[in-house]
Amino acid sequence: MSNWVIKGLTTGIKSTRYPRVEETAAGTSPGLPGAVTLPPELAQSVVARCPTDALELGPAGVDVNLRRCINCFRCVRGANSPVNWDRGYECAVAVNHDDSGIDGFGTAFRRSLQILVVDAGDCGACLNEVKQLNNPYYNLHRLGFFLTPTPRHADVMLVVGALTDHMRVPLRKAYDAMPGPKRVVAVGACALSGGVFGRSFICAGGVAEMLPVDVEVPGNPPPPLAILHGLLVAVGRKPSAGSR
Repeated sequence: MSNWVIKGLTTGIKSTRYPRVEETAAGTSPGLPGAVTLPPELAQSVVARCPTDALELGPAGVDVNLRRCINCFRCVRGANSPVNWDRGYECAVAVNHDDSGIDGFGTAFRRSLQILVVDAGDCGACLNEVKQLNNPYYNLHRLGFFLTPTPRHADVMLVVGALTDHMRVPLRKAYDAMPGPKRVVAVGACALSGGVFGRSFICAGGVAEMLPVDVEVPGNPPPPLAILHGLLVAVGRKPSAGSR
């Protein structure tokens, strides 16, 4: 134990400088697939490799529905004509808002945000990535973001998981207990579309079936910096990756 204390004192706590500086460390993000122009025959073969229908035939080749992507890499590994792949992590999207972020939340929330994390039936992957935000490397507190255990104090509800039938009522009650203005950030493919579990008799096809989602963070699981980008989009400190 003493060795760890000594090492910490000598090396110091090294936190990422994102969002002030772009993070370039290796392994920051597994990335996400992107659309690619292909002849119809090749496009069909690539689309057939996707187990969750995240790849779709488009007018010029293959389009990607990131809500359904589970990062299985089958569209790039072993494919004769792989799709484009983006290793970036700023992939959060403001839903039904313009690309400059979410309006109407107010500047008071920009550096004083209370976040309620709700496990709506997560397998543990996305929830583990959310937990990483509290470690010294990501240190979300430096940005004015704080976790709260009660919806009464929460400004943002961050939801992970496929929204199982047993979590529908608790999720709605927690949302209704939050004071306004409030926002919902859905994290991971399961929260966006049900992933490999939904839509089914026990799982919904995404959190948006029950709550008004303001920000979507795709990935399975999305890396911590992607989740952090989603929170920054929610308070208007970072632009959305696009509109959906």
